Amino acid sequence: MYNLQLSPEQLEIRDTVRDFVDREVKPHALRPERLEARTRPPLIEVLDQASQLGLRTLALSEDAGGAGADTLTSSIVTEELALGDPDVAAVLARTSMLAHLLFDRLMTQEQRARFLPPFLADDRYQLALADLEPGRDAMLGIRYYRPEMPEAGVETAAVRADGVWVINGVKDRVANAPLAKLFVVEVSGASGVSMLLVPSDAPGLSVSESGRSSHFHHGACGTLAFKDCRVPLDNLIGAEGESPLDGKATRDLPHDQALNLGIGRAAYEAALDYAQLRVQGGRRIIEHQAIGTKLAEVAVRLEVARAAIWQAAWACDHPEAIADRSLPDLPLARVAKVFTSEAIYHATKDAAECFGAMGVMRDMPLQKYVHDALVCLHSGTSNSDTKLHIAEALAGYRRPASAAVLAAE
Repeated sequence: MYNLQLSPEQLEIRDTVRDFVDREVKPHALRPERLEARTRPPLIEVLDQASQLGLRTLALSEDAGGAGADTLTSSIVTEELALGDPDVAAVLARTSMLAHLLFDRLMTQEQRARFLPPFLADDRYQLALADLEPGRDAMLGIRYYRPEMPEAGVETAAVRADGVWVINGVKDRVANAPLAKLFVVEVSGASGVSMLLVPSDAPGLSVSESGRSSHFHHGACGTLAFKDCRVPLDNLIGAEGESPLDGKATRDLPHDQALNLGIGRAAYEAALDYAQLRVQGGRRIIEHQAIGTKLAEVAVRLEVARAAIWQAAWACDHPEAIADRSLPDLPLARVAKVFTSEAIYHATKDAAECFGAMGVMRDMPLQKYVHDALVCLHSGTSNSDTKLHIAEALAGYRRPASAAVLAAE
């Protein structure tokens, strides 16, 4: 049964993270020198402290050494972290999600034995997925009512030679790249598109940090260059010619939407506090109808967005709810993405307007919140493409696997 009442464990986790954000994250994130969008180095010490709280391994199963948190709990934690700093939230959410997918689902026993112990032992051991390439934007987007053929866009090649994989190519816009110690890299080969595990210290791999202005992304972002990079043959994830972990595998999780919600909450809470303190015309401005209405509209947007995100997260944890028609058979995370990205951007702008001219001052956090919401609005898959994916689901279209399409041709 769908229930919005959080368990005692979820409430305890939320309150612990909320206290951590108030004590450790906000004092660093809101320093004047970090309010400029182009000068936000990662808060390494904060990430270390968050890892020691178990947030880096939050979704990893208890058997593997993590907390075993479900998707809803992970979304709640991401929202709370983003309330303090969306970059910290983005880094931890991606590592936690990839840790669960890799160590709990996709790795072999031998791969787990090699990679899991160092991951658990090192608070700075982040994970990254490398599946985008320079110039591939023209090939991205949905082929509406047509099969996707990702092989056409993967130019990073891996060949077998002398008992190892030899990789050549470039991966761009890799989230967590400057901090990651293990990459999951999408490569093309004779059998199609595959996934390889590549440690950051692999010979032939170089990592460069990308500027925030050129890559609209929360968290650390970078470029990977492979020049005869060599990794063992048993670093293959899944079967050769299959791509079990790509962008589509992570798009059905609502973590980015939860991060966006945290940004909206930060703007709303700042505006609400200010409206209760600022006096104009002999009254607090929250008692003025225009400001009260504006804050009410922001609150409505936040609550509806949270309901959509929690429903999508709950559906991820309870697929049987879709099977028995308790929930619609729709990509609920994508539904939440379209609504949340637009609603939170409008909410942050309305919150900034409560400050008047101060809302656009560069040494005030409101301009940062509006910028952060704009990043969420335009990063990742565009809302236009996302709506087309939803339209296909409404029509009952099931996109065939690209390998099957190629075989049929």
